[in-house]
Amino acid sequence: MFGLENAQSLVGIALAIGICWALSENRRLFPWKLAIGAVLVQAALVLALFGLPALRAGLEGVGHAVDGLSASTQAGVAFVFGFLAGTPDQPYVLTNPGSLFVFAFRVLPVILVVCALAALLWHWRILKWITQGFGVVFEKTMGLRGPPALATAATIFMGQVEGPIFIRSYLPSLSRSELFMLIAVGMSCVSGSTMVAYATILKDVLPNAASHVLTASIISAPAGVLLARILVPRVPGNEVSDPDNPVEDKVYESSVDALIKGTSDGLSIVLNVAATLIVFVALVAMLNGILGMLPSVGGQPVSVERILGVIFAPLAWALGIRWADAPTAGSLLGVKLVLTEFTAFIRMGGIPPGAIDERTRVIMTYALCGFANIASVGINVAGYSVLVPERRAEIMGMVWKAMMAGFLATCLTASVVGVMPSALFGHEPPPPKPAPVLAPTLAPNPTPPAASTPDHAPAKP
Repeated sequence: MFGLENAQSLVGIALAIGICWALSENRRLFPWKLAIGAVLVQAALVLALFGLPALRAGLEGVGHAVDGLSASTQAGVAFVFGFLAGTPDQPYVLTNPGSLFVFAFRVLPVILVVCALAALLWHWRILKWITQGFGVVFEKTMGLRGPPALATAATIFMGQVEGPIFIRSYLPSLSRSELFMLIAVGMSCVSGSTMVAYATILKDVLPNAASHVLTASIISAPAGVLLARILVPRVPGNEVSDPDNPVEDKVYESSVDALIKGTSDGLSIVLNVAATLIVFVALVAMLNGILGMLPSVGGQPVSVERILGVIFAPLAWALGIRWADAPTAGSLLGVKLVLTEFTAFIRMGGIPPGAIDERTRVIMTYALCGFANIASVGINVAGYSVLVPERRAEIMGMVWKAMMAGFLATCLTASVVGVMPSALFGHEPPPPKPAPVLAPTLAPNPTPPAASTPDHAPAKP
C-alpha cells in the first residue's frame, strides 16, 4: 500500500532534480520529457523486476549464482591461503566466529574472479551483445547518440573508466554535454565486479542482496543521464557528426588469453581498492583521534561519522527513511561520499538485523550503489587524461560537478525505490506503535459489582 513514507520519498525525487536545476549551466533548457521519462522508466523497471514472477525468479537466480560464485572463489582462496581464508576447519578454538569474515580474503578475491569471467564472456560475445542491447535501449528511449549510448551501457558492466574505452576514438569529438554525461553516469553506477562484492558483503543482512545491487546499478544509469542533462544541457548544434573510426573492441586471442588478461586487470582493481581503503580509513581514524580531544556531545565523542550523520540526516529522510534511522543512514551517505561506497557497504553490513528498519536497508542499498566519491574524482581525471589528453583541462573543470551528479543520481534512484510499496520487496512496513495503556481510574460514583451467585442458584432481582 502507498503510505506516508512512500509519499515522503517524493521529496527526494524533487530535491535531487531541483538541486541540479538550480546549479544548471542553462536553467531554461530543462529537459522536461527526459525528466518525466527517466523517472517513469526507473519505476517501471523496479515494478517489473520485483513484481513480475518470471523476472523476480530471474533475479533470485542471480542471487543463487552470486552465492555459488562466492563459494567457488573461497575454494580458490582456501587453496592458496589455507585456514586464513575463513574455512570451518580452523586450527584454533573459535571464540568469535564473526571474525572469520576478512575483507581481503572474502571480498577482494571475488572481484578478481568476476573480472576474469567478464573477459571470458566478452570473448564469447555474450557480454558484448548485452552491452549493445542496452546501448540501443538508451539510444531509443533517452535520445542519446550511438557512441555515447554504447559507452553508457558498457559503463554499467565494465566500470567508470573502462566503459568509455570502447568509444575512445569518439571522445575528442563529443560535445561538452556528452562528455560530462559519461563521467556522471560512470559515478552513478558500479561495475560488474563490484556488484558481486557488494552483494557478498550484504547477503547476511539483506535478503536477495544481489538482486537489489544489480537493479540499483542498472536503473541508476537513466538517473545519471537525466541529472547530467540538467546540469550541462544538450545543445544539438554543438554535436558534430560521428567520425569514420569504428568503435574499438577488446580483442582476446583465445579463451585462456581472456582469462589471463581478465585476471591481470582484476588484480590491478583489487590492489587499487585495497590501497584506497587503507589510506582513506587511516585518514578518517586520524581525524577521529583529533576530534576525540573535543568535549563529548550527547555523552559520546565527536567523530567524522557522527558529523556526517548530522549533515546528511535530512537528505536521508527525504529519501523516504524514517527519522529514527535518519542519523545512521545519513552517516552512511557521508561515508560513501568521503570514504568510498565500499566502506559504506561494510558499515551497513555490520549493522545487525533489527537495528534499522528493513525498508531503510533496502533504500540505502540503492543510495550507496555508485562510484560517486572523492577517490573516484582522481580515478576519472587519471583515466580520461589517458583516453583523451587534449581535453584534460576541460575534464578537470567538470569532474567535481559530475561527482555531485552521480551522488544525487543514486539518491534519486533510492527515492524512486522508496515510492514503491514495501510489500514489493518482500517485507512489510513496521507495525504502528501500540497506544499507551492508561492507568485505570475510578468513576466519581462507582457502582458496586453484583454479588456472584452459584450457577444452580437463581439470581436475586
